[in-house]
Amino acid sequence: MDVVQFLLHITLFLWCIITAIEAQQPLIAKPNCPSQCGNVLIPYPFGIGEGCYVDNWFKILCNQSTSPPKPYLNYTSLHLEVLEISVAGTLKVRHPITVSDNCSDKPIRQAAYLSQSPFVFSQKNRFTVVGCGVVARLNSSSDGLIISATCSSQCGFASNATISSSTCNGSDCSQTSVPSFLSTFDTSFVSTTNPCNYAFLADQEWFQSFADNSNNISARISDMDDVPAMLDWSLYHSIPDVFGTSSIASDRFVNCREYSDYYSPTFNSSRLECFCATGFEGNPYLLHGCQDINECLASNRQCPVTYACKNHPGYAECYSPKRKSPVKLAFIVIGSVLGLLFLLGVAWWLHKAIKKRKNIKQKEKFFQQNGGLLLEQQLLSGEVNVEKIKLFNAKELEKATDRFNVDRILGQGGQGTVYKGMLDDGRIVAVKQSTKLEGGEVGNFINEIVILSQINHRNVVKLLGCCLETEVPLLVYEFILNGTLSEYIHHHNEEFPLTWEMRLRVSMEIAGAISYLHSSASMPIYHRDIKSSNILLDNKYRAKVADFGTSRSIAIDKTHLTTRVQGTFGYLDPEYFQSSQFTDKSDVYSFGVVLAELLTGQKPISPTSSEEWRSLANHFILSMEGNCLFDILDSRVRRDGREEEIVAVANLAKRCLNLNGRKRPTMKEVAVELEGIQLSVKAHSDVQQNFSEIAYGRTNGMTKAWDACSSSTVSSYMDSGTGTGSSILDAQPLLSFKYE
Repeated sequence: MDVVQFLLHITLFLWCIITAIEAQQPLIAKPNCPSQCGNVLIPYPFGIGEGCYVDNWFKILCNQSTSPPKPYLNYTSLHLEVLEISVAGTLKVRHPITVSDNCSDKPIRQAAYLSQSPFVFSQKNRFTVVGCGVVARLNSSSDGLIISATCSSQCGFASNATISSSTCNGSDCSQTSVPSFLSTFDTSFVSTTNPCNYAFLADQEWFQSFADNSNNISARISDMDDVPAMLDWSLYHSIPDVFGTSSIASDRFVNCREYSDYYSPTFNSSRLECFCATGFEGNPYLLHGCQDINECLASNRQCPVTYACKNHPGYAECYSPKRKSPVKLAFIVIGSVLGLLFLLGVAWWLHKAIKKRKNIKQKEKFFQQNGGLLLEQQLLSGEVNVEKIKLFNAKELEKATDRFNVDRILGQGGQGTVYKGMLDDGRIVAVKQSTKLEGGEVGNFINEIVILSQINHRNVVKLLGCCLETEVPLLVYEFILNGTLSEYIHHHNEEFPLTWEMRLRVSMEIAGAISYLHSSASMPIYHRDIKSSNILLDNKYRAKVADFGTSRSIAIDKTHLTTRVQGTFGYLDPEYFQSSQFTDKSDVYSFGVVLAELLTGQKPISPTSSEEWRSLANHFILSMEGNCLFDILDSRVRRDGREEEIVAVANLAKRCLNLNGRKRPTMKEVAVELEGIQLSVKAHSDVQQNFSEIAYGRTNGMTKAWDACSSSTVSSYMDSGTGTGSSILDAQPLLSFKYE
């Protein structure tokens, strides 16, 4: 309890320090008002938004359509862009350049009209004329009083020569000072040589920097429309409630002065300017806006190094400090160091405790988000085999995958990314990082765990465990070395070609695994996404059925009705696509497509083929019905396989692809038939005949039977598919052969 109270006191102490530091920051804008537009600070009495400025003269429009945003004065017809505002009474704006009538490519623009406003042109500006042999005059009149300033430049070079000088000393460029309290003016030109001349009012500091960095002032000015100019601003006493309910003059940290408004007599008032007193800084136009400057800080220190410094409001006190004894000084230093170390230790421990608690809460959140509660329900119901599933922690799998390094990626798909990893015990595993789960996808993920925990088959990939405490869930499988069956079918591997015997063995292993799922598991399981890319090959090139994310456990003699068809186009059962009822025969159809892939080496969907040949299933059946099977077989199959075996497998694939699901064989029948074909291969292993000799060395009648691709037969097949529902797929096997 004492420790908790101590930590509470430390927290309150730190909070007080932070609050005190924030309180020392000088005020700029009124509370709850924007203090900045883009890169420009907007101090009060200027402001953005209602209630943030003293009156409409000081309203700032912030254009958010530019990057960065740009502030503009509200009242002027020229819509002057604001570059800088100072509470010392100056305002820097972009002011237009005036051009002579002969400048055809430049519009004639007028100077800003500031009469009867709180703004006047500052004497920090210079009236500048750029041109050769030109006289420019600044004219202004107010209440009968005429003010003028004349500026003339001489040609420093031959007629019409461009200015190459970087100075403005009367040769091709000339400057003169600006009358005080100038609120409006116009410009007139008298030119004797140069057809196009420029005159403008510009901030002297800016122009000096501009000239120092220019080799040709005339050329650069001709490309510009505006230049920075300085305005002076001040408040009128007639503006009501400038400083709130209290007068600003009552603030002892503020100095204010008044002066007559010579050129705006209609206001019949005097102007007011306010400044923070010496030793203070901030915004004097805000109540208590001036904050004390700490003159004892290193940047503001006003005392000699050997003297101590004590800060007071508005000034610093310097005094010679009393020397402390070495022993006392040592105790102070040691105590300070120990105190600091103690505070650092407490802060570190507090940081670790908070971080640990945060991690625990985050893991709990991810556990629920990733279906942990649903998995717990499955565990309680006994549907998950707890002995086979290990719950990994996130740190263990991060280490195994080298923090999910991209170099460890084995494959990516719609359901996630698979990484290669090595556990602490040396086992090589595949870690599947699922995509972010939402809604029904959580059910799919937990379903995959439930399904795989019930399966024990050598041709089904083994699930080792899962992790639910990360942002996206993780599944850990046994590592299958040799990639997917799809890679070997469609990308020929010269080092390990996919022979006919291997194709036959792999198809038998796949059929056996699916048959096990359908009939030998504790409850029938429909895979629902059988395809060659979901068949993996281990180090002995044995088939392993993978990816059970969309699988379902189904009660015996039941079908599975879905609201959304799931699967992969090209492998999808047409009957399931139409009825949304998934049966064990839907998996049979998908397996038939895999058999067709193994026989032909073609992809299930061919985007380059005509519409009737785009689907491999259609192409395969039409080729068989047209006696063209051997024309579409993979060259390796034709070379290695015996005709009887190929025809037997092709007829089996044809039966699996029957449009009527009831007429398809069961996976158990498929597995038995493939096993019989494989046994016949072994029984005739001593017979080595070339595929082409078998295919074309038959009688003339046999050759005609295979080579004559009948278009009428294909047409009749297509017609039958759209007729009464009976299909030529239901016909008897294409040809029968006797073993020799």
